[in-house]
Amino acid sequence: MAIIKPNNNTISAITALPAAIPTGKVLQVVTDTKTDTFSTTSQSYTAVTGLSAAITPSSTSSKILVMVQICLGTGSYTALYSLRRGSTDILLADAASNRARTTAVINPRDTDTNRMNNAIPTTFLDSPNTTSATTYQAYIKCRSSGHTIYVNRSANDHDSSTYDPRTTSTITVMEIAG
Repeated sequence: MAIIKPNNNTISAITALPAAIPTGKVLQVVTDTKTDTFSTTSQSYTAVTGLSAAITPSSTSSKILVMVQICLGTGSYTALYSLRRGSTDILLADAASNRARTTAVINPRDTDTNRMNNAIPTTFLDSPNTTSATTYQAYIKCRSSGHTIYVNRSANDHDSSTYDPRTTSTITVMEIAG
């Protein structure tokens, strides 16, 4: 078997994409689909198990297109969702006084105790500036104590109700040549 040595380099010596590969092309795609349910009562951000994707960029100039759809069920209380790269929150609002900074929030009417699943679609083009394995994950938390928020189910979750369907959540990350 012949050993291929691009530009007279061993494979391990190659640290960047060849100039012939144009920017803006999708180089790789990683996806995960969560079909089971998840819940938390925490007022601190909690990782949603089964809703993460790890990708290893081939170049530090690559961008990562992150697309998430998370389905949250609440009662009559507020649920917050944050997108993270590793341990770093990304796609946060600007700071303003004591307001929470987050990716998205569900804040139902106080009288709506039969809150159904709400799909929150998120798309973000990230610049991680790394060639190390990078994990993107959804995190959720309750705004106040004594409540539970759910992923992929409603707060009531009654078998006899057409208002309580089960849903799916997804995360897809794509490396875009930079």
